[in-house]
Amino acid sequence: MEYLAIIVFVISTCVTPGPNNALIMASGLNYGMRQSMRHYFGICLGFPAMIVAVGLGIAELFERLPVLHVILKVAGAIYLSYLAWRIASTPISEFNEAKGKPFSFLQAAAFQWVNPKAWVLAVGATVTYTVISDSYVFQVLTIALLFMIFGAPCTMLWLWFGAS
Repeated sequence: MEYLAIIVFVISTCVTPGPNNALIMASGLNYGMRQSMRHYFGICLGFPAMIVAVGLGIAELFERLPVLHVILKVAGAIYLSYLAWRIASTPISEFNEAKGKPFSFLQAAAFQWVNPKAWVLAVGATVTYTVISDSYVFQVLTIALLFMIFGAPCTMLWLWFGAS
């Protein structure tokens, strides 16, 4: 495995804007750092779990049943539209005033499955940085671990932007 290439890929994709970063920044803005930590950890652990699932078989399921991919696209577009509406229509809270509540750990982890950027990254990383061999499972787990290690600070940066 080419670790440096994967690390550069992880950092460059995790630090750029996307649904996770927009939502965690909005959470930081509206609820602050402390209250947004469940959301943060849901992203930091949910996405690597998705990479493992995609790398170990869900991608093949979509190849066999393409209609599932179409369903995911439609569900993702609807959910992202709903989230965009919620972000656009949520009033910015005053200091010490919390309206609503941030994503929970499970909501943030589950969001990965309807996040188009997460799908592109999960499939792209597993296809690009693995080779079919006896160590394939190790390769997929390594990619997920690198996303956890190097992606978490990128997500934290967006949370900090929002909270600041």
